[in-house]
Amino acid sequence: MSEVLQGPLRRPVNMLTEQTYDGHKSLHDDKEAERLGIKAGPIEGPTHFQQFVPLLADVWGRDWFERGCFSCHFLKMVFEGEEVRAEIDEPAPNATRCMARAFKADGTPVLEASASLGPDHGETLLEARMKALRPAADLVILADMKVGLAGAAEERVVMGADQHMGGLYPFTLNEKLKVITENDPMYSDAGASPWGRPVIPLELVSVIGNYSSRTARFPVKQPAIGLFADLEIRMIEGPLFVGEEYILRREVVALSESRRVENYWIRTRFFDKTGKIQVAEMLLNHGVMKASYPHYPKERLA
Repeated sequence: MSEVLQGPLRRPVNMLTEQTYDGHKSLHDDKEAERLGIKAGPIEGPTHFQQFVPLLADVWGRDWFERGCFSCHFLKMVFEGEEVRAEIDEPAPNATRCMARAFKADGTPVLEASASLGPDHGETLLEARMKALRPAADLVILADMKVGLAGAAEERVVMGADQHMGGLYPFTLNEKLKVITENDPMYSDAGASPWGRPVIPLELVSVIGNYSSRTARFPVKQPAIGLFADLEIRMIEGPLFVGEEYILRREVVALSESRRVENYWIRTRFFDKTGKIQVAEMLLNHGVMKASYPHYPKERLA
């Protein structure tokens, strides 16, 4: 039986209380959350990724930042003020894969994940979950979405230290670093980075990967409110660097639904500024809440 490596209890901060998209607030706003039967605006799921970084870096060192993959299924929402602890199963010597979990202080599961080193990751947690999806039959909010649909255009993105990341992410990197659960000098100081450039923290890869996502123009009916149900971040020629330009290419890779949610899975590939070298990849399952779309009952009957 492998040993379990645990991190300290942390209290993540909700940085998305002012998040807006398509002219309305998001689930992270307390009033919007309460309208949908949730007690308050939850912490954004990728925030919890940062608590795993010291554990995985202790196991795999620099390789983790360059070739690591964290593949996560979110289980329970976390609210500001609650404490969370991350843990991993310590890999055997020379092993390149382990399982990971996070819990609230009272033991409530927050997420489950696989962590691995490339280039041969094996089947990640989310790849296994995608295989088990039942085809969606009667989508309403996502009726116009199709597997294989690509984003409207390539997106060129940068995350500067003091760059405001827009309506989806109403903060800067430096503002985030003031409250991030696991900080490191390499996120702000080139001299402290093994690569000679400041590194974008793991939890913020989803920010640089998503803040320009509305330009992809995927046909999701509005107004509707969504949340992250699953998220995988994979480094290929990593890490990603502060102030570096990247080209993003998006594609719909799966559609699914449950009783309360319609889901669309987007694979986003990160390339260097030439567009020729892939440096990272993100797989994101967006869950769109049926109750948030006011026309859902009428269109579903139609």
